[in-house]
Amino acid sequence: MKVAILGTGKMGAAMARRLAAARVEVVLWNRTREKAEAARVGTVASDPAAAAAEADIILSALTGPDAVRQAYAGRRGALDAVSPDKVFVDMTTGGPENAIWLDAEVRNRGGHFLEAPVMGGPAAVEGGKLMILAGGDATTLDSARAVLARFGDIRHIGEVGSANKLKLIGNSMLAGTTALAAELQAAGEEIGLSQSDIFWVLLRFAPALEVRKAGYLDQRYQPVAFALKDIIKDIDLALDIYRQAGADTPMTALNRDLYADEIPKHAQDDMSAINAHFRKPGGQPGK
Repeated sequence: MKVAILGTGKMGAAMARRLAAARVEVVLWNRTREKAEAARVGTVASDPAAAAAEADIILSALTGPDAVRQAYAGRRGALDAVSPDKVFVDMTTGGPENAIWLDAEVRNRGGHFLEAPVMGGPAAVEGGKLMILAGGDATTLDSARAVLARFGDIRHIGEVGSANKLKLIGNSMLAGTTALAAELQAAGEEIGLSQSDIFWVLLRFAPALEVRKAGYLDQRYQPVAFALKDIIKDIDLALDIYRQAGADTPMTALNRDLYADEIPKHAQDDMSAINAHFRKPGGQPGK
């Protein structure tokens, strides 16, 4: 079996290395070729169509819906290589509408499609601890299971679109928890508590904060586990589907505004840069 990976950012590169370590043959493509070469595994294709043509299973891990459409439907895109013996798995958080569109495009050409957005970062990939949310036909999932299981646990959510919806629920929760913890960390310091004691309590309620400890205690927002600009992208996707359904989500909308305030200075930093919203220029709590 040969696997193509479209998109070799942090997640795609980690997936490529994980598969290569298991002696799975991989072919990579990235818009910037040097990033694919930097993974130092497999071979590098000149375009998405060439990568997909070589593989049995094609995984895409891209930055959002626009990148997905370009990689699949652009010139020499992956859709040019669809055939009945190939399974296409999009692991991008691109929203349910994008997944439904791609499913139709692949199936209309005789191929098989699965959406599989994930919860977790590169470290979870490397440790085989990702949470993989699968949307699509159960038979298609079975065809891709051996590859996806290398990355972590798989949960079949339902039809195409459902997995992206659940992923956006998860990222809405992540955004809210991260912002509330930043507010309470600063507030706790204002009322005279020690930094370490406050963070120790916050971790009890939200263990995922551990990977962003430097942001809360030292206002260091590098290296990036999840970029601030990307959490805003996901909140926007989430708010769109909530509004379409008539769901009332004022807290998520407020969180979106809080993160957006930090875009001018912290777009490329980790999302823990939301801490800056609650701190004075010198890093002290209060505005």
